[in-house]
Amino acid sequence: MADTSIEWTDATWNPVAGCTVISPGCSNCYAMRMAARLDAMGVKKYRGLTRKSGKRAVWTGKIRLDREALGIPASWKKPRRIFVNSMSDLFHDAVPATFVAAVWRAMQATPQHTYQILTKRPDRMADVTASLPVLPNVWLGTSVESADYLGRISDLRRVNAVVRFVSFEPLLGSVAAADLTGIQWAIVGGESGPRARPMAEEWVGEIETACRNSEAAFFFKQWGGVRKKITGRHYRGRTFDEMPPGAPL
Repeated sequence: MADTSIEWTDATWNPVAGCTVISPGCSNCYAMRMAARLDAMGVKKYRGLTRKSGKRAVWTGKIRLDREALGIPASWKKPRRIFVNSMSDLFHDAVPATFVAAVWRAMQATPQHTYQILTKRPDRMADVTASLPVLPNVWLGTSVESADYLGRISDLRRVNAVVRFVSFEPLLGSVAAADLTGIQWAIVGGESGPRARPMAEEWVGEIETACRNSEAAFFFKQWGGVRKKITGRHYRGRTFDEMPPGAPL
């Protein structure tokens, strides 16, 4: 687990490492670059999880379970919002349901923390979590990068959770048809880093409107770009750091 600069969370926890490119939003994933860097530094957990494709690192599809990491949250006494598996997807097909259940037990045993789990595979999230308890400190979400993947929100609505959320990052196109009924929180962000693709302000406005219509909290993360610190986080002249009702400070 490590503190993080991700604006909507406090720390990351990675009991799983490695992933597979599944849709266009994965193309420039920072986790692939980070995994390659950690591999080059000799971190065994990330050995062989990426390969070179041209000038970029891409996932090999190999998944590594880190059972030792399951005990880490219990050692962190100060309450935190924790992004689970920033370097993977807990609901990847290669992650056994039994391991997901072990992650659930670790989260249940540490109610001082709030866990935020994102997946691009909400259909499997719905199936696997159907037999798991609904934990008051666990938020479940999906990532949607364009209108082609709005069906993920419908899958997310099948998930039982105290907070369901959608991350529209990297936002690569209009999602004006997004139905956020039953969704408590939406995060919006442009792609950042090398090869970053642009995000239109109009697309952001469409999501804010959908949030207001469905009473979902609206969190604007960043404009993104190659130098995201320069483009900043201001939208309509201010920051939008809204959190779902009952969220810890």
